[in-house]
Amino acid sequence: MKGKRLAVVSLLSVAFLALIANPVAAQSIDSVTEGLIRGLNGRLLAIAIPITVIVEGILFYTVWRFRNAEEAKPTRENRRLEITWTVATAIVLLFVGIASYGVMANPNVTATQQSIQSLNQSSSADPVVVNVTGHQWFWVFDYPGENVTVSAANGKHMVVPANRTLVIETSSADVIHSFHVPTLGLKMDAIPGRTNYIQTKIIHQGTYQLYCAEYCGAGHSKMLGTVDVRTSEEYQSWLDQQRGGNATAGGNATANASA
Repeated sequence: MKGKRLAVVSLLSVAFLALIANPVAAQSIDSVTEGLIRGLNGRLLAIAIPITVIVEGILFYTVWRFRNAEEAKPTRENRRLEITWTVATAIVLLFVGIASYGVMANPNVTATQQSIQSLNQSSSADPVVVNVTGHQWFWVFDYPGENVTVSAANGKHMVVPANRTLVIETSSADVIHSFHVPTLGLKMDAIPGRTNYIQTKIIHQGTYQLYCAEYCGAGHSKMLGTVDVRTSEEYQSWLDQQRGGNATAGGNATANASA
């Protein structure tokens, strides 16, 4: 009878925790990268909640069952029980490992130079490439092949089109910075003398806050920026506008700020 009550309490606890987690999982996905990461978190949460409820249920039951015991008695050897929880632990770890590898090895989460080269060689990809360089304490956004360079020091934004493959190449002109757009699930270090890569596709139009997530000096807290996601037509119009003269102004602002 007590076992049935414990099972009912465990099931109700799982349902309660699932209701709490559901609103978080129901939020809209703004990028492919964010979707992959959130999906992995959901799968890990789905297996973590029952394990947590079972362990805590056994703990509470044990405390209550033996609350009046005068002294602890040694546990008897039970090979079946030991084999069961060893196998169960191995299955859980195997699930976590496979699920994590399937996401972490995805180029939209962990891009490498090789994966970017393969993407560029694909005839159907046609990615938008933005070189992002960190300076103390502002960002410079360069669009190779488009003859456009803008700087956050001049109040300019990083503008990209929605629903198109995006490649961000990060580097630094001085110290270590970190390109971080939490709403989109994007984060990559910007290191002097080295190029790191981000590959993603942003789904929804909008404005997303960009931060530097690596302490880089006295002006670190002010090293902000904006990722402005527009339609393909608006993006092309913005490029044309920058070529008309604003790009030069942005480059001059970058040079003045560096000086």
